Amino acid sequence: MKTEETEQIKAVIFDMDGVLLDSESVCDRCFEQAAIEQNIENRKPIIDDARGMGKSSFLEFISKTYGNKVDTEKLWNRASELFHIIEDTEGLNLLYFAKEILEYLKPKYKIALASSTRRQSVERQMKATGIWDFFDVTVCGDDVQNTKPSPEIYLKAVEKLNLLPENCIAVEDSLNGIKSATSAGLKVVMVPDQVKPDETMKKLCWKILNSLEDFTLLL
Repeated sequence: MKTEETEQIKAVIFDMDGVLLDSESVCDRCFEQAAIEQNIENRKPIIDDARGMGKSSFLEFISKTYGNKVDTEKLWNRASELFHIIEDTEGLNLLYFAKEILEYLKPKYKIALASSTRRQSVERQMKATGIWDFFDVTVCGDDVQNTKPSPEIYLKAVEKLNLLPENCIAVEDSLNGIKSATSAGLKVVMVPDQVKPDETMKKLCWKILNSLEDFTLLL
């Protein structure tokens, strides 16, 4: 239901991993295994704190966190290798109500994607799950110099939509994604996936929903 607060909204910009695709759980498995292979005991920064980052931001963060104790390129490449094996053998699934919310929003709003994942993977995975054609604009990790938590990816999506940040809602599931969108000036709706909202997330988000289905109550 539209309110005075949502009247100015013209577009909804989605993250992909952990919002539309059930891929964060796969990423967790892959980075966990890759970290174990490097004998990394404290794996929380890799699994949780770096969630939502693209490759460049991830490598920088891991290097700062672990120093030369971790071969960052080897870690990323091994996790990516494991991810592709799982994608090829098991496939990726849509999260609950993902296609339905896109069908609901499409007649009323512009729909965009802002994903730190590289474009080749985004296009392949969204076509495989049947949601690629819903999007008016897509901005991926290799379309920007700085991935999340930098605001660049959302600013570029807003620019391609020919709108202002205040005309757009971002849908995110991770702290790094939330930081990216709020820094760009968007209202952020969090739909938790692998991480429950903490106090920092609660302060940054406009709304926190239990599922994408609850989005129909906002717009």
